[in-house]
Amino acid sequence: MKPENAIEVKNVTKKFWVYPDKGHTLKEKILFHKRRAYEERVVLDQISFEEKKGEAVGLIGQNGCGKSTTLKLLTRIIYPDSGTIEMCGRVSSLLELGAGFHPDMSGRENIYINASIFGLTKKEIETRIGDIIAFSELEEYIDQPVRTYSSGMYMRLAFAVAIHVDADILLIDEILAVGDAGFAAKCFNRLKEIKAGGTTIVIVSHSMGQIEEICSRSFWIHQGKIAAGGNPREINMQYLESAGKKRQQIVEAKKERQRKEQQSRKQQGQEQTDKDDGPQIVRFGNGDVRITSVRVKREEEKESDSFLTGDRLIMDIGYQVFREMKEAVIGVGIFRIDGVRCYGTNTKIDQTDSCSLTEDGTVRFEVPVLTLLPGKYLLDVAIESGAGILADYCKEVSSFEVFSPVPDVGIARIGHRWRFL
Repeated sequence: MKPENAIEVKNVTKKFWVYPDKGHTLKEKILFHKRRAYEERVVLDQISFEEKKGEAVGLIGQNGCGKSTTLKLLTRIIYPDSGTIEMCGRVSSLLELGAGFHPDMSGRENIYINASIFGLTKKEIETRIGDIIAFSELEEYIDQPVRTYSSGMYMRLAFAVAIHVDADILLIDEILAVGDAGFAAKCFNRLKEIKAGGTTIVIVSHSMGQIEEICSRSFWIHQGKIAAGGNPREINMQYLESAGKKRQQIVEAKKERQRKEQQSRKQQGQEQTDKDDGPQIVRFGNGDVRITSVRVKREEEKESDSFLTGDRLIMDIGYQVFREMKEAVIGVGIFRIDGVRCYGTNTKIDQTDSCSLTEDGTVRFEVPVLTLLPGKYLLDVAIESGAGILADYCKEVSSFEVFSPVPDVGIARIGHRWRFL
């Protein structure tokens, strides 16, 4: 092992046995005993990386890609099927909420148990227990059984113990996602202090902003292999772009399936409806003009349902005219998945020139710079006459998701700057 390294992982492979059908009854087990009882699943496939002492490294990737398995291998909770893992120094970990805690023991008793697992002596624990309790902010509950704790209280206690063992290597698996925002910020600031003190950190997180802020390098794990490694911002962008392409493939496959189903219904003489694989679109209006399609795009010709904050968003709205509408008003509403109205406008508000609908056509609504922050959003589209008579209103006619490597919070990113006076 190189003297400057804290962690060296070389050609590590880990497989698990998955049991798809165990047999539900004794009869099934006897009759079908020769049936294959399990299948081998490769979770990590020949991964290798090194981490220097005092460095902070992030692991990113989709659920099930092998990030948590990597941390469990580093903590020696499980062992690799092949390859080697070498580590230098005392290891502290925050992997699963409540791991190492006995539910019937008090918080104080669990501090002794958990800290001893990390290698502290009873004397060392006694000198630090006051600081641990104070950091956790659980003074009122510390002598109660931890089974009475909420998930946030579990996290507070577990984090407080882990950061007070003076570990050389700290492993964290998404645990900062639990608990209130104030304490999470406190934990994150403490992580920065620990990193500045020379502790080696490996963190798994779906928060791209956290990875960029605390880590000097990150690795993107994809299907059990390290797909890329390097500067966190660059790796995050590669990962988000790949996730967007995958979602786009799913959308295109769904539309192709719908197209084939519509052709099949048409050949059988069945009436086409506004149905897709989900429920029928909620719409209302007198039908003088009817919205026929809403296509959300990131580029001119390619539909997409995933965007990065700052991307260009294009919405092409197709309509069919059954009665001419000389002074039409076309509107768009954007709602967050929890129902919060994020933005709404129409051609009348924007004082758009000539909006007379005399024949079938398409109108484009374009957002040059999308300022929405991460989340899933729903679209409402409507057409009404200048007199306010509704022709067609389509509720939740389309949806899209926004991602961002920047950890700011709220609904939208507001242009701003900082300046000391």
